[in-house]
Amino acid sequence: MTKGKSFLITGGTGSFGHKYVETLLRHYEPSRVVIYSRDELKQYEMQQRFNSRVMRYFIGDVRDAPRLLFAMRGVDYVIHAAALKQVPTAEANPMECIKTNVMGAQNVIDAAIAENVDRVIALSTDKAASPVNLYGATKLCSDKLFAAANNIAGSVRTRFAVVRYGNVVGSRGSVVPYFQKLLEEKCDHLPVTDERMTRFWITLQQGVDFVMKNFARMYGGEIFVPKIPSIRIVDLAKAMAPHLPIKFVGIRPGEKLHECMCPEDDGHLTLDFPDHYVIQPTVKHHSISCDYALNGLGERGVLVPEGFEYNSRSNPDFLDIEGILRFNVMAGK
Repeated sequence: MTKGKSFLITGGTGSFGHKYVETLLRHYEPSRVVIYSRDELKQYEMQQRFNSRVMRYFIGDVRDAPRLLFAMRGVDYVIHAAALKQVPTAEANPMECIKTNVMGAQNVIDAAIAENVDRVIALSTDKAASPVNLYGATKLCSDKLFAAANNIAGSVRTRFAVVRYGNVVGSRGSVVPYFQKLLEEKCDHLPVTDERMTRFWITLQQGVDFVMKNFARMYGGEIFVPKIPSIRIVDLAKAMAPHLPIKFVGIRPGEKLHECMCPEDDGHLTLDFPDHYVIQPTVKHHSISCDYALNGLGERGVLVPEGFEYNSRSNPDFLDIEGILRFNVMAGK
């Protein structure tokens, strides 16, 4: 369904954008791939790697509605990856985070509807489920905007969905490159916030493949959640530096011990599929008649049992130290 189609990726110079473009050019035949971002240096560096004739590079911010509208002309599929993501930065600069993550999300929605885009998938985070920090709260708000956008679109063909997943191995700003940097600097210990801390774990390639598949699965309004393993951060430190001691430094402001992707309060809306979960929209007014339990690929899901919650602490799939090492090798880290 993607052959000959045009794609636009907001925040496309990030880790996800690089891997998504690499996958598109290697395995699919897009007619055009638009990278929309505000960092000219990152765009210049990306152009050195991806200079195919189908590539287009637009300097622009998701806060700039007219520029976004112009960039989205003739686009079939949009992946909204642009966001302010650092928890401490969001806590210190709340309005800036809101302008990008919430108002920027609405600009993407408005532009997609105005330009009659076919499908839009917004990238979310486990921090959007029962949020305790501003970043998570803005992403929850964004998730709600994209779900409701299907009602706003009305008879326009544009449909919106959300993909929510956990920590991406090796992505910029994540714990793996942070530990690697410390090791390169010949540190005498690795800092870990709390011995009990757990996180969901996914590779960039898995995230890209999941987004691609959900373009075919979606009807509109869904939050797609992959079934992925959890890790203990202390085990990650031991896997990366078995020779070093660990120093526990305490939880940072706005940080959780464990992350959740499907809250118990959404259990009545959550469908269990073989390799993923779907949180159905709370309110459905749009004109599509669909059974979310049977998706566009013919996969069938069932409602989760009462009391279900998909949490990194209670996740039945946990990686031990050897599993983390194998997983990180698979991720190229």
